[in-house]
Amino acid sequence: MNIALIAHDSKKELLVQFCIAYCGILSRHNLCATGTTGKMVAQATGLNIQRYLSGSQGGDQQISARISCNEIDLLLFFRDPLTPKSHEPNEANLLRLCDVHNIPVATNIATAEALIHALERGDLDWRQLLNPVD
Repeated sequence: MNIALIAHDSKKELLVQFCIAYCGILSRHNLCATGTTGKMVAQATGLNIQRYLSGSQGGDQQISARISCNEIDLLLFFRDPLTPKSHEPNEANLLRLCDVHNIPVATNIATAEALIHALERGDLDWRQLLNPVD
């Protein structure tokens, strides 16, 4: 699966800790991330992560483009709901695209843990459910 990682500044360390905890599962998948988040996760875990621009410079839009092209299967987006962001419209569009393309999204650690356990069990291969092989 192709998994995208994004985190607001105040949630980056939480995402790093999450990735350390679930490194074994994440290592079996293709990962991409916005710039700083990807750098921090890669340094802490040794995971191979394709890095895009930082979110404020358009990295979230680059990930949105991959979602639009059905190149992302899961998004882990640790958001800070209490601090206003100047690029919030881009984030709303990112989440809208996930809804349009049926991409599972976790915006907090509780949902991320539920999704990572489902991923480990093989419960997230929804594209095969939509296109079963006879």
